[in-house]
Amino acid sequence: MSGTNDVAGTRAPVLPGSTIGILGSGQLGRMIAIAARRMGYRVHTLSPESDSPTGHVADREIVAAYDDVEAVKRFAEGVDVITLEFENISAACVDAASPIAPVRPKGSVLHTTQNRLREKTFLAEHGLPVAPFRHVKWREELAAATEEIGTPAVLKTAGFGYDGKGQVKIESADDVVRAWTSMTGQEAVLEAFIDFKLELSVVAARGLTGDFAHYGAVQNKHSNHILDVTAAPADVSGAVNVTAVNLTRKVFEALDVVGVACVEYFLDRDGNLIINEIAPRVHNSGHFTFDACVTSQFEQQVRAVCDLPLGSTEQPRPAAMANLLGDLWVNGEPDWASALAIPEVKLHLYGKQEARPGRKMGHLTAMADTREQAVEKVVEARRSLDSSL
Repeated sequence: MSGTNDVAGTRAPVLPGSTIGILGSGQLGRMIAIAARRMGYRVHTLSPESDSPTGHVADREIVAAYDDVEAVKRFAEGVDVITLEFENISAACVDAASPIAPVRPKGSVLHTTQNRLREKTFLAEHGLPVAPFRHVKWREELAAATEEIGTPAVLKTAGFGYDGKGQVKIESADDVVRAWTSMTGQEAVLEAFIDFKLELSVVAARGLTGDFAHYGAVQNKHSNHILDVTAAPADVSGAVNVTAVNLTRKVFEALDVVGVACVEYFLDRDGNLIINEIAPRVHNSGHFTFDACVTSQFEQQVRAVCDLPLGSTEQPRPAAMANLLGDLWVNGEPDWASALAIPEVKLHLYGKQEARPGRKMGHLTAMADTREQAVEKVVEARRSLDSSL
């Protein structure tokens, strides 16, 4: 195969015509694959799912468990470089693939970010701003930690959580038993609750030589712990934006990230930024870049992991993105024509066969002259999808 061998210490660009392997086969992999195919790459995907969103646009869809070491090795032998769209992939999977084809981001990035305790500890050790936290292994320890940190607080499973899964709020000491029971014996992290003014994120990319490109701070609104609407740029001061970008770069450098990743922040009432979590992959809050920026986060991922120059992140106009969840299908097929009748609205559907409540089925993007107009437009377009309203 052409390409590189990171383990051997040699490096050469993975040029168009080569094959990119994607671990994971959901909508993020699908959009990476679309960008890669447009640039002339072949794409293989591996996941336990068949007829998947990524598989629909890939050259080859391999169905295997992530811990099927022999299948992962065969997958690695057929590609030039490997990336991922899903961070909860076992270390055994990455370890099996890495000696055969470079995996970007590397396994140590996954090891740190797929476990909340390791991630919080890593950030704190590097002097990066995080909420006060404690490691909790049993109920009595939770009671002591709650007394130390105070209430309200949030108890989270240490590993493998996303979209608000595996966490519970503790309003007072009376909630300790209930909260611990919800952890079902898993080790956990107790974090101080942040009374935030805004939720922000910065999606950025870093290349093998340390080059860095970012999309600035964007503003996120969640519903039931799932991202609902992103507005870009965020409604923050220039100073807050610069601080968020600088902190993001420090995170990338400390972890030695290669590829696209996202750092999520709380902006508290005093104007301080606190890191909530890191996603070592392309991110839902960066979906707007597909339509609104010169180089999307998905193309940027291809460029970064293939050791090509990073592209311009220029965004000519404000934009907003709204997630489309399976709930929209409750009253039948959404009214796509109605949404698309609104100028400057773009539709992205992920090719998922079954619409379930809370499942991400697609998204809408809108561009406008102002952030507020973009948000209003994309929310109106989403509302128009349900003819019963």
